[in-house]
Amino acid sequence: MPQMMRAVEIEKPGGPEVLKLTERHLPEPAHGQVVIKVAWAGVNRPDALQRAGLYAPPPTASDLPGLEASGEVVVVGGGVTDLKVGDLVCALLPGGGYAEYVATPAAHCLAVPEGMGLKEAACLPETYFTVWSNVFNRGGLKAGERFLVHGGSSGIGTTAIQLARAFGARVFATAGSADKCDACAALGAEIAINYREQDFVEVVRAEGGADVILDMVGGAYIPRNLKALAEDGRLVQIAFLGGAKVEVNFTTLMTRRLSMTGSTLRPQSDLAKARIAEELRDAVWPLLAAGTVKPVMDQSFDLADARKAHARMEKSEHIGKIVLKVGG
Repeated sequence: MPQMMRAVEIEKPGGPEVLKLTERHLPEPAHGQVVIKVAWAGVNRPDALQRAGLYAPPPTASDLPGLEASGEVVVVGGGVTDLKVGDLVCALLPGGGYAEYVATPAAHCLAVPEGMGLKEAACLPETYFTVWSNVFNRGGLKAGERFLVHGGSSGIGTTAIQLARAFGARVFATAGSADKCDACAALGAEIAINYREQDFVEVVRAEGGADVILDMVGGAYIPRNLKALAEDGRLVQIAFLGGAKVEVNFTTLMTRRLSMTGSTLRPQSDLAKARIAEELRDAVWPLLAAGTVKPVMDQSFDLADARKAHARMEKSEHIGKIVLKVGG
């Protein structure tokens, strides 16, 4: 084991240019943690928010960005019984994924699905934890219900489309171009709505309204989402790219028995994340092994080119996941 590792740190709050390749000491595992030699790291919008100074890491987390990675377990901390050195895993991280080594709770690690490479596996934790906990746990999506996901061509969107379809829902998605709509349809969206050309409220209501909506836009979309919901529908909010404050007439919510909920993943307790991991292992990992669902890949960049990866993500031209190649 080396004493130092390459890592990408945030020099100061700002744009992609503030990401800087540096050297750090290797992390040490706390009780219940493992250290992973990172092969690939996923790139997510929360990384960009942290880089911009808008999403501070928890006090006990690494200050380095990176919320998911894949690689090999190289150190096992005290109290860990389910993993051993040499295991290949993908893991939800409290931070620190943009580095050659990272420490994370062992309970947040999942085996690389059978038949899948480390590159693809690095795309799983952040998106699958988020979609499962919000769409199925909080949103309560059931077979036969109508599900609308905004940003259908994003990492979250491509995952949500596939999982909702796999569990028997009717799936609708919004996206901002014909190519992105085609990608959503190919993944299983019954109707892909180009939001630049169509009103998603009218399209979805013509189908009976959505039972569950997964939204990362917020802002002006929130009252429109409420109109697009069916009776007893559920709106699940996971981000606010269009703003977090809006005026809403709650009479609509009351008279149509609507529910609004949402969550962020990173601040949740280790126990809560471990429970999500267990549910994914039982309900979703067999689907990944069978090829029923799979990560949609956009582009990969070397760790030293993290700036370019962030720049591409923020242009919103990508379809699926962006990853960083970290190890050999």
